[in-house]
Amino acid sequence: MPLVNVKVIEGVFSEAQKKEMVQKLTDTMVSIEGENMRQVTWVVIDEVKSGNWGIGGNALTAEAVKALASGKS
Repeated sequence: MPLVNVKVIEGVFSEAQKKEMVQKLTDTMVSIEGENMRQVTWVVIDEVKSGNWGIGGNALTAEAVKALASGKS
């Protein structure tokens, strides 16, 4: 039974976007393993508090990720 674990910064993705992640990641695993695995494919989204994620020695915030996504970084 596959388990896909996704870590994101809290406050970046909406509930609708997280639901879409679950659906699309499940579909991807099913495309690899076959339809019989759909009902036993787990997708877990872990949200890390804004500022508790670091890259390049710097804390990353939800605001910084949203700016990056919008092209304003």
